[in-house]
Amino acid sequence: MLKTIDHEISKYAAPPAVQAEFAQHDFEKLRNFCRLTYAASIVIWLLFDLIVSFKGGQGFTVLSVVFVCAMAALTIALGFIRKARHFDVLNLIFVLAITLGIRLIIFGLPADTQPIWLILATSSILYNASVLPLSRWGFLAVVGVTWGVLNPFLMTEVQLFDLRGSLILCYFAFLSCLTIYSFFKLRRVKLYNYTMSKLLLTQAYIDALTEIPNRRSFMTRATSVLAQNPRMHDHYLAMIDIDNFKRVNDQFGHDIGDEVLKRTAASIKAVMNGYECARLGGEEFAVYLSGVRRADVERLMATLCSQVRNDPAAHPVTVSIGLARVDDQDSLNQALAKADKALYASKHAGKDRFTFYRSTLTGRE
Repeated sequence: MLKTIDHEISKYAAPPAVQAEFAQHDFEKLRNFCRLTYAASIVIWLLFDLIVSFKGGQGFTVLSVVFVCAMAALTIALGFIRKARHFDVLNLIFVLAITLGIRLIIFGLPADTQPIWLILATSSILYNASVLPLSRWGFLAVVGVTWGVLNPFLMTEVQLFDLRGSLILCYFAFLSCLTIYSFFKLRRVKLYNYTMSKLLLTQAYIDALTEIPNRRSFMTRATSVLAQNPRMHDHYLAMIDIDNFKRVNDQFGHDIGDEVLKRTAASIKAVMNGYECARLGGEEFAVYLSGVRRADVERLMATLCSQVRNDPAAHPVTVSIGLARVDDQDSLNQALAKADKALYASKHAGKDRFTFYRSTLTGRE
């Protein structure tokens, strides 16, 4: 069964919004790896430059210092980059700088060895680029710049159509095609894994019917908000129940019941925008209102009751609400128990209303 589901999901292409989200996520996760790759590239380039400069008797030139400073500045700038698309541009500039620097070094080598070193440099740069969090165009731009600057047939003694040139061309093409294929294959696998993870998280924390958070999500997020200190204002917990929902199901069927659930969830989400809300199960919902005043809570609950009651749908319903102020010493479960008692009081007081919890619950506080 799992293989069947996996096969069905793999046939659907990720929408552009998910691809953009994946690119940003991938960049944020690999930012430090990118900086390490840049730093290692600078060190290796500098090491080769020093060897060629002193072993080859050329000396360390001002131009070498310019290249080192430029690449170091780009590495530092990477720490301030926040958008994946900006990293594509910065990486292209870095590749342009290091390929020009490599060409500078290779000019100092014996002429008959230059094409081989150019191929090795090309394969190294393309491999590094293939594991970086680049977009398609970002990677292909790197390939273009690398091919253009490190072309083994440009400003070298090798000829394209002689034996040596043909062998170099085949090897150059093989390495390039292999790296390009690896990049696109790896990117596809990473995108698929990200899409699957997002789907699984959605299924784990979002109620499939109403498309609002479920009980697991609510407990996790509300507990996190509850733990935050200090509190600016009071915190309240609301338990919301659809009145006479069983009768709706029995009289009109579960399809109508599902529509009622979705409408009610949409109303809760609209009125409680900015607060944690969820479907706890069945016809029961919850809202955690953090940093609010009691007057604001009363206004929100009155608005919610009115919106549900006056919904122009074919099968209107009402809701009953129980509210509990979350004291400093209360756990989330304790607050839920208080709100549930207040909800019970709302039901017995005539429904279509909200009630605040108090120890006696003889009426609205």
